[in-house]
Amino acid sequence: MTFDLNLHAYRLLREEPFFAALSRKIEKRASTAIPTAGVTVNPDTAQFEMIYNPEFFASLPEKQVIGVLKHEYYHLIFEHVTSRKPEGNDFKQWNIAADLAINSHLIGEIPENGCIPGVGPYVDMPAGKSAEWYYANMPASQQQQQGNSGEGDDSGDSGDSGDSSDSDDSGDSQGDGQPTPESPGNFDDHSGWADGNSSEAAQAANEMAKERLKQAMKEAASEASQKSQGWGSISQELRKEIISRLETKVDWRKVLRYFIRTSQRASKTSTIRRINRRYAYIHPGKKVKRQAKIAIAIDQSGSVSDLMLQKFFAELNKLSKLATFTVIPFDTHVNEKLVYEWKKGRSRKSERVMYGGTCFNAPTDYVNKAGNFDGVIILTDMEAPKPKACKAQRMWMTDQSGVSRPYFSTRERVIAID
Repeated sequence: MTFDLNLHAYRLLREEPFFAALSRKIEKRASTAIPTAGVTVNPDTAQFEMIYNPEFFASLPEKQVIGVLKHEYYHLIFEHVTSRKPEGNDFKQWNIAADLAINSHLIGEIPENGCIPGVGPYVDMPAGKSAEWYYANMPASQQQQQGNSGEGDDSGDSGDSGDSSDSDDSGDSQGDGQPTPESPGNFDDHSGWADGNSSEAAQAANEMAKERLKQAMKEAASEASQKSQGWGSISQELRKEIISRLETKVDWRKVLRYFIRTSQRASKTSTIRRINRRYAYIHPGKKVKRQAKIAIAIDQSGSVSDLMLQKFFAELNKLSKLATFTVIPFDTHVNEKLVYEWKKGRSRKSERVMYGGTCFNAPTDYVNKAGNFDGVIILTDMEAPKPKACKAQRMWMTDQSGVSRPYFSTRERVIAID
């Protein structure tokens, strides 16, 4: 019988509204390339996704399927896939500690060969502690084994205060289904987690994924709070932890860089100097030049502070090393005489050239009419009605007030300048 994940997602909808709302925002991909399941950031889409082996899930009873799904979502909630990796620590031991912290809240809901407080080699460890506590109090036999063997979890993740864990792959176990000190159990795959020394592009993708996940968590928390049992099995303590995470800041500079990089398009030209790989010396080769044509629409209304403009211009001076921008000052209209091109590699000072109200249709119409922009970034306080659709990829940059109290809601990226 073919495993259908959607059928189990329906149970989440009935019993765990918060997890169900979050699940809708996570891409899911079936694959037999991994033995169990795992979560990762897709570097191409900058989206979190869950990869799962349908044969593994089909072997589990319904309750454990839901438990494993919740375990995976806890990995995302507590940022194990992105920013919570400890530096200079034993990643394998940390993964176990993080799993122990998460599984403290899932006892009786997950496969017994997982890392569970009070079970197997962790029989003397109490439930409900932080990943840091489990890491510091790991059984001596476990610490020795981690130092002498390559067994165990292979991707390190860190845990936050309180509750965090990172592994859920089915590991080796004894005949009774319990993990052994020589081969601690876990029931998910961490091989896709980002490397602590990953490239700038990977780090930028992580930042974007975190921002999108944060928005998804906000929507899920809002939806759960409107229902009497909307938080399901999540304890009051975990609710506070989740809500506190929604208040954390994202490095908007990395997000801005990622937006510009992903807006680049290829300009191909023929050249006889390059050999055609398929038709050598018959047809000319292709020369590809990557360039991004980005519009920077700056709200010039009086409610946009000079400090916000200064911070934005300071970062654009750095980003001009990557691309050439077209700067579009606007208030209720766009004065085309004030539009200018910010050349790649040049520096400019912050300036204010208009003082009217705000209408987001003005820069949107300008970009749509031009038709040759790859992306548009709008710097604003968000204090105006929602604009029409934009033909180019659009992102909004504002301050914390604009993020928390926007005049309109949008599915487009909204980043706060700290």
